[in-house]
Amino acid sequence: MREFIVEADGGSRGNPGPAGYGAVVSDAATGETLREVAEYIGVATNNVAEYRGLLAGLRAAHALDPAAAVHVRMDSKLVVEQMSGRWKIKHPDMKPLAAQAARVFPPGRVTYEWIPRERNKHADRLANEAMDAGARGERWSETESTAELDTAGEAGAAGTAGTSGGAGGAGAYGSAAGVVPSEPPGDAVAGAARVRGALAEGRAAAAAADSGPDAARASTAPGRDVPAGTASGSATDDADARAVRAVGDARAPQSDGDSDTRGVRAAEGARAPQVDADVLAPQAEGDGDSDGGTRAAGAHTDARAAKAGADDSRATKTGADARTAKAAADARATKAGADTRAAKAVAAPGWAPADMGAPATFVLLRHGETPLTPQKRFSGSGGTDPSLSDTGREQAERAAAMLARRGTIQAVVSSPLARTRETAGIVAARLGLDVSIDDGLRETDFGAWEGLTFAEVRERHPDDLNAWLASPDAEPTGGGESFAATATRLAATRDKLVAAHAGRTVLLVTHVTPIKTLVRLALGAPPESLFRMELSAASLSVVAYYADGNASVRLFNDTSHLR
Repeated sequence: MREFIVEADGGSRGNPGPAGYGAVVSDAATGETLREVAEYIGVATNNVAEYRGLLAGLRAAHALDPAAAVHVRMDSKLVVEQMSGRWKIKHPDMKPLAAQAARVFPPGRVTYEWIPRERNKHADRLANEAMDAGARGERWSETESTAELDTAGEAGAAGTAGTSGGAGGAGAYGSAAGVVPSEPPGDAVAGAARVRGALAEGRAAAAAADSGPDAARASTAPGRDVPAGTASGSATDDADARAVRAVGDARAPQSDGDSDTRGVRAAEGARAPQVDADVLAPQAEGDGDSDGGTRAAGAHTDARAAKAGADDSRATKTGADARTAKAAADARATKAGADTRAAKAVAAPGWAPADMGAPATFVLLRHGETPLTPQKRFSGSGGTDPSLSDTGREQAERAAAMLARRGTIQAVVSSPLARTRETAGIVAARLGLDVSIDDGLRETDFGAWEGLTFAEVRERHPDDLNAWLASPDAEPTGGGESFAATATRLAATRDKLVAAHAGRTVLLVTHVTPIKTLVRLALGAPPESLFRMELSAASLSVVAYYADGNASVRLFNDTSHLR
């Protein structure tokens, strides 16, 4: 009976985030690589990517010889223990993948072994190649892969480079122990030399940059499938993020809107009636200055920066500990330290319950520019309802192209206003989806201020403007909608859409105020926090909502697709 070795790995740059897997099938007797497989799979968790890698590796082995025996080696303790039958599989996304993997070969013909990450470099490289290809909007190609050459080169120089961050990091490269021939076999010599020469500098830089992600993959958040106290390599998930309670829900009526284009309002000075108009120029629908939030932060920014520096130092130390750990006790100590720091940071006491399954993920797309956007005029739901400009349509096309490359959107929901419906239509046509309309996603009604600049409102309605800046309960002149009323509407719309799209990824095409409000509520942040947010036309933000009520902000104001 022929015997194969399958080495598999998977990773997610964000967990969940852009993910991919890699698997290698080799001859158990000779060590010869028989097949490499890899694929970018869109947004997924580390664990799901690892299971997809296992499944692909088993199928590749079966295609070579369905009568063979297979020995699987992975650095995922979770997958190895679950597939060996020693741990239960609780996560709904992993159960079907495990069942499919178990059916590829008859029972008894597949065995599993956990190996350290440094012995799984080949599969790790393939997973990263697939993720890199996906980021470029391309498919991974076996004929263009250099994963085996990279792995062999690092093994030949064992101990000369840092340890790998694993497939969970962006472009994770490091060293692997082992002995290999002095040069690649046959006509691969020349190609190997060219590849190593071209990648030498990049690999060194990536190895240094990837020192951090080890810590994240080495520790396991509570409430997962892994038993407490077990170090499980890449079996991390986003339980830490879900532990942050969505306390903002109780404050829904206190939400601010999209004012303050230049991003400024100090906690107390913001309510002073005589604050300079340039400082408080609102982001009604116009783009704001990109430097706005920086000037607003003041002492709070300094404090947050100091805390971030301390956290970075602790994270670096944790990563170093995890990489040098020789025993399970070290790994448990690292996990305990991470748990302690996270517990101090959560907004509500206690950890989230055990895994609640896949969240409802809202990808929030602000519409493209209209003629009013660059003029920074109030443009809500009570004005002229402008359509996109030529620039706005181009922005929508670019957003559509990027979302098509990611391939994760399952439904599209839009505000009823013309600019959002047009943006949504462009994206949906590219994705092959229909657009549904939800009135709850409309922009705030700015009453008599519609079409005016902030300076014009200051000149014509100074008292009303001062009252509006001082309280989210105040309405714009002429009976517009207060930010408190907007927040109440958005909270109800959010709850309805979360219930309707549990476990799905949905694109919501909407406006400045709705997006900022959803983010603020998810963070449990005070109303003034919205005056420190910058939201550009056609930007993307992401919030995930779990069945236990927790929310996780995963992206804010991403405009990389517009550059």
